Amino acid sequence: MAKSVVAGLDRILTMELVRVTERAAVAAARLRGRGDEKAADQVAVDAMRQELNRLAIKGTVVIGEGERDEAPMLYIGEEVGSGGPDVDIALDPLEGTTICAKNLPNALAVIAIAEKGSLLFAPDVYMDKIAVGPGYPEGVIDIDASPAENIASVARAKGVPVEEITACILDRPRHAKLIEAVRATGAAIRLIGDGDVAGVIHTTDPEGTGIDIYLGTGGAPEGVLAAAALRCTGGQMLGRLLLDSPEKVARAATMGITDPKKVYRIDEMARGDVLFAATGVTDGNMLAGVKFGRDSITTHTIVLRSSSKTVREIKARHQDLEKF
Repeated sequence: MAKSVVAGLDRILTMELVRVTERAAVAAARLRGRGDEKAADQVAVDAMRQELNRLAIKGTVVIGEGERDEAPMLYIGEEVGSGGPDVDIALDPLEGTTICAKNLPNALAVIAIAEKGSLLFAPDVYMDKIAVGPGYPEGVIDIDASPAENIASVARAKGVPVEEITACILDRPRHAKLIEAVRATGAAIRLIGDGDVAGVIHTTDPEGTGIDIYLGTGGAPEGVLAAAALRCTGGQMLGRLLLDSPEKVARAATMGITDPKKVYRIDEMARGDVLFAATGVTDGNMLAGVKFGRDSITTHTIVLRSSSKTVREIKARHQDLEKF
């Protein structure tokens, strides 16, 4: 079974992660469009936890479903696995609970695994984020630059006019000025209602998704998950925690964060050898949602690994329905 190796995580874990996200995605998909966010999230959590405990790892959840007293399962600090190498785990069994409840695009089951101590232990606060996919020179984005400067920089690096750049932004009132600034450049915007892990991941394949850059604030835990995915593809991402109260600063300090204004590079949010998997729950730009047939269930998953920059796309037909 899986064991630690000098080069990093054992390759067998790459494929074993697929079963983890597949199981969570299928569980959540059974409740698509039912309008019950909590129920969909809970069945995804239950399914992912059950599958994680079958893995030959000694895993610690560093990005999970909340603190121990807030979440019955997969809470931050929970240990999972049947024994093996020590690893950090970041997960979101149902990224986009509202999306799933409304049966809208881009709900995912997501997980990342890295060597112990490799994932940023981020508090559940907002994070200012900016991200682009692979193929750009280092430093093409700057979290302290204006939206116009960043979009112009990406356009120059891509060799296209600004008008051919599309930015992905969460549709939130707090982003009104950001949206106005981006539109003033002539660039297009893809507004998303939820699921900013998917939003960041979309920058990895702009030809397929139509998204070149991600901008705005969203959850810090989701930022770590997105950084793990981008590490595997060669993308770039910067993040700064929004610690705008003494309580948040103190809470971050308990997690080892001593500089509340620090800008985190992608390799500070997700270091070393990283494995990432995401399975579609609902149909989206990158992944198809779960399909229920009379005699089978079909899933669509991407699996990424940072050490090899490998991107695997797995479309699976499951005929042993009792396992789901």
